[in-house]
Amino acid sequence: MRRKPAVGGYFYPGKEDALRKMIQGMVDSECEKEKSICVISPHAGFEYSGPVAGAVFSSVELPDIFLILGPSHRPIQSEIAIMKQGVWETPLGDAQVDSLLAELIMSHSSLITEDNSAHLNEHSLEVQLPFIQYFKKDVSVVPICISYHVGFEELEELGKSLAKGIKDFGKDVLIVASTDMSHYVEQSVAKEKDFLAIDKILELDAKGLHEVVERQSISMCGYQPTTSAIVAAKELGAREASLIKYQTSGDRTGNYFEVVGYAGIRIT
Repeated sequence: MRRKPAVGGYFYPGKEDALRKMIQGMVDSECEKEKSICVISPHAGFEYSGPVAGAVFSSVELPDIFLILGPSHRPIQSEIAIMKQGVWETPLGDAQVDSLLAELIMSHSSLITEDNSAHLNEHSLEVQLPFIQYFKKDVSVVPICISYHVGFEELEELGKSLAKGIKDFGKDVLIVASTDMSHYVEQSVAKEKDFLAIDKILELDAKGLHEVVERQSISMCGYQPTTSAIVAAKELGAREASLIKYQTSGDRTGNYFEVVGYAGIRIT
């Protein structure tokens, strides 16, 4: 299957030259890079969240293989949908799906279903790829889309399965958890609520993150992928998380009455 861009020309420029130029203004090629297990990166239109995604991808050593976890913004048939084979296309080139890593992950969990349809129109995974491809031309990916119906126990099992699959795989893999933070609230409310969640991520507290998001009604759309990513990262030996950049859409538009929050976090 060739997965065509769903939001090219909308969330980001649809032409290679324009996209490359836009990303160039959002990354720091001279930034000191650290070998990492996972990054948390936003997924809005590049005009709004691009500087945060650019900052976090600039701060890590990028391997050749990426496991990208994202939320589904629309109902999907599967609770946890993986794409096992095919190609993801962006204006910066093609990214092959790594079938071996996908199979290894699936071998450790009955929760994961091969479901290409879940990925066709979902932007949360797609918008991570151009930042990766800006730095690395030839990369492969394993995309996993998670339904908003999945609870903590399933997310914990998924995280452990991801770690087992990566260990079996035996190569460097960067986990990318795709999420925006608070949605359409005042700037002060966004910052207050977002940092309740960010603090739990920085503590590598997956259960704490899941609980605080639900208890405080934080409109963090990708808290479920982030929960699984933290579990997987800890199973893979993660000891520390660092907030690389936080801002809101208001910092780009000047409208602080109704913002969306964005956080870029590195886990090592």
